[in-house]
Amino acid sequence: MAARKLLETRSIDYIPLRERHGKVWHLWPIWFTGDAQLATLASGVIGIAGGLGLAWSAVAIILGSALGTFFMAFHSTQGPQLGLPQMIQSRPQFGAMGALLVWFVALVTYIGFNAFNQLLAGQSLAELAGLPPTLGIVLFTLCAVIIACIGYDWIHYAQRTLACLMLAALAIFTIGAPFLPHLGPAGPAVPAGFKATPFLAQFFAAASYQLSWSIYVSDYSRYLPRDVGVRAAFWWTFLGAMIGGTWMMLVGMITAAAFPHLDVAGAVLAYGNAILPHFGVVLLAFSLGGLVTITSLNLYGASLTFLSVADSFHPLRLTVAKRLGTIVLSAAIASGLALLSSGDFVNRFGDLLAVLLYLFTPWTAINLVDFYVVRKGHYSVREIFNRNGMYGRWNWRGLSAYAAGFVCMIPFFSTGIYTGPVARALGGADIAMVIGLPVAALVYLAVCRNLDLAADRKRAEEADIGLEESA
Repeated sequence: MAARKLLETRSIDYIPLRERHGKVWHLWPIWFTGDAQLATLASGVIGIAGGLGLAWSAVAIILGSALGTFFMAFHSTQGPQLGLPQMIQSRPQFGAMGALLVWFVALVTYIGFNAFNQLLAGQSLAELAGLPPTLGIVLFTLCAVIIACIGYDWIHYAQRTLACLMLAALAIFTIGAPFLPHLGPAGPAVPAGFKATPFLAQFFAAASYQLSWSIYVSDYSRYLPRDVGVRAAFWWTFLGAMIGGTWMMLVGMITAAAFPHLDVAGAVLAYGNAILPHFGVVLLAFSLGGLVTITSLNLYGASLTFLSVADSFHPLRLTVAKRLGTIVLSAAIASGLALLSSGDFVNRFGDLLAVLLYLFTPWTAINLVDFYVVRKGHYSVREIFNRNGMYGRWNWRGLSAYAAGFVCMIPFFSTGIYTGPVARALGGADIAMVIGLPVAALVYLAVCRNLDLAADRKRAEEADIGLEESA
């Protein structure tokens, strides 16, 4: 089958059954490599930067990563069932216009992550090739834009190749790291002991980072055949993201503890070279490759979101020019943010992850409860694209549950931007996620009690008669 182009003139919102292809295990390398890159390293630095000990930092990373990946992987299982992008699936919960709320959150994520990706790329190319950071950012962004225009299948092949390379590099790092003196108990750069505030900051940073993939994880599972089971899609996604993300965060933790005076890229380079001559260059280069491909996926996701927003106000004919234009627009905004950012990378990255956690927590609860508990996977694809259809323009149920979950978290917020009263009373500890998830889920279940689900399912089935023939 010819490689599916990411830039094409037909609509790519729904993937008909006859065009589904690939194997479920392909989800493992795309999310392993998606996580095994430089930005993930930065997510593992937060506990160490706050003065948390290595052992407790590792515990926070593993537990936080497991929590975020758990919810992210359940979103992945929606792709083969519906054949739709993740964000479009929010319309039944929030309405055609109400979904603009979560699409705005998605845009913040795509552009915010890419800005930090570009900063890391500038640091890395300065270390690897001696390029000025600004030039490195520009060259990196051009590569990501080009890859975003090449094709879905090609990106999968690239991710599988990079997965093999990163597995080998991470294995060498893991074998060699314990033999370096920087990790000894007398090492002056290694913090020790437990501190609640940095522990929770690291825990929820890891959870937020993994959860942030939820906004487009099913974009890359929707091409799979419909008979792919929920269990298989969940485990291949969970294991890929969990192993790749946790492993890289632990690498970031170790290198930051050993070289606290260096930036992320410099610490990886120095530590890798201490294991084997020039190994740091190899590890950094492979990690940079993964950063390029995941940045291209972010650019493509931002393009889809921009076009979906425009289509919500006026029917839009999708063309190559419009898609290319929105990819370039997304890259330009992220580049501007990257070039204007200060050198306080870790703190700003931690604040971004905290904000994303607050924004995503109510959405992920509502989306998963609606899919698995309320409607049990029964939706009308046609009605999802009908602005005046059965799901409405503004769905008060999803919007009210989102508002309830978000408002309940505000007293628990703890960032450099704002700290809520409960967080201050807890010494700056952030437990907002464990409040927002159950509140949003329970409120949504409560307001959906009066839904006539049998009629809803029948109407959805009738609306989709002949869908495959007309797709």
